[in-house]
Parts: sequence; structure tokens; C-alpha cells
Amino acid sequence: MRLDRNRQAGVEIQYSLIFLIMKRPSFVHKGNRYHLTHLDSFDWHYRVKAGRERPDWICKFQVIFSDHCFTRNPFSGEEVAEDMWHEGPRGKRVFCFKRYELSFRLPEIIRTLGERVCYRTPHGNFLTVVALTIREGKQVEYEIYFDVVRASRKGWLHLIVQSAYERTKDHETMRKKRKIRLDVIAYNRRVGKAIRSGP
Repeated sequence: MRLDRNRQAGVEIQYSLIFLIMKRPSFVHKGNRYHLTHLDSFDWHYRVKAGRERPDWICKFQVIFSDHCFTRNPFSGEEVAEDMWHEGPRGKRVFCFKRYELSFRLPEIIRTLGERVCYRTPHGNFLTVVALTIREGKQVEYEIYFDVVRASRKGWLHLIVQSAYERTKDHETMRKKRKIRLDVIAYNRRVGKAIRSGP
């Protein structure tokens, strides 16, 4: 999901966000219920320290999670069972148990995004990579793609988590790009200043 490409079409962006903000029903598979309430939208106030050209300020985000955080595209040649499809705002995708498990970490990761290294991508959005320890001590790299757009609420921004998954041979990352801080992203988006995409 690359909402940045629709930045000029504000109506389309707001229409898409309505579906992402709505409460999601649980995904049910073989009698097991997989709740998605941990990916409900939430408000986050992020304090930005004063810099050379701007004072200390509070950045007000509404954090929104895409269904790409727990679903995926089918693999080439994969036959997907009917009960594995999840209906999202932009069509059907395959429910992914690995992404779902990792997605429980997302709210806390996002609340610490201001302390993390972020990168620009060629698509105009942003990336952060988090080292996680999961079951049985396995180490994984968790890639989180996000964008920031102005919200309809005055002074607010939407922080949209567009996708998040473990780096594997099926999902190899792009080479890390030019670094950028969250406060720089937020300030430029708030004042409408363009941010150059990664190379």
C-alpha cells in the first residue's frame, strides 16, 4: 500500500483511512479466533526536542495499521485454501501467522519510533528495521514500512504502518537507504515540505 502516490488525491486518502481506522473483526481459522484489537488505531503524543531552527513541540499522531501487517500476497504458484483469505479494504490477501505473531510487537515499537533509526525508500515512504528475539531465542529482523500524512484534525498527523514482516528469502529487504529522523519527517509533513525519496 503506497498512499504517498495518492498524496494529491486527498479525498481518496481519507476514504482509504476510514477503513483502516474501523475496528477489525477477528480472523477465524479452523475454529480458532485470531483477535486483531492490538492493531486498533490509537493516538500518540510524541515530544520533539528543540532544534536549531524550531522550539520544543508535541507532535500529535493518530497511528493506523494496514492489514499488510498480518496478511501477505500468495506466493508464486501457491494454492491458497479458501479459509486462509482475509478480506481487507483493498481486496483479499492471505492471512499470515508469522506476520500476525510479530504484529503484537508493533504498538510498542511505534511508540519508540522517535528513538530508532529510520530510512527513506525510493517510494516516498520510510523504513525501520528492528532486531527481535522470538520463540526459542531465534533472532529475526523485523522490517516496518510507514508513512506520515496530514490528518483532517487540525495539528494532527496520521502515522500509517503500511507493512511489517520478518526479512526472509521470500521477503528480502531493499538495501538500507539514507537515514532520516521521525521528528524531521513529522515537521516536513506538517508544514507541507517535500522530503526527497531514497536513491
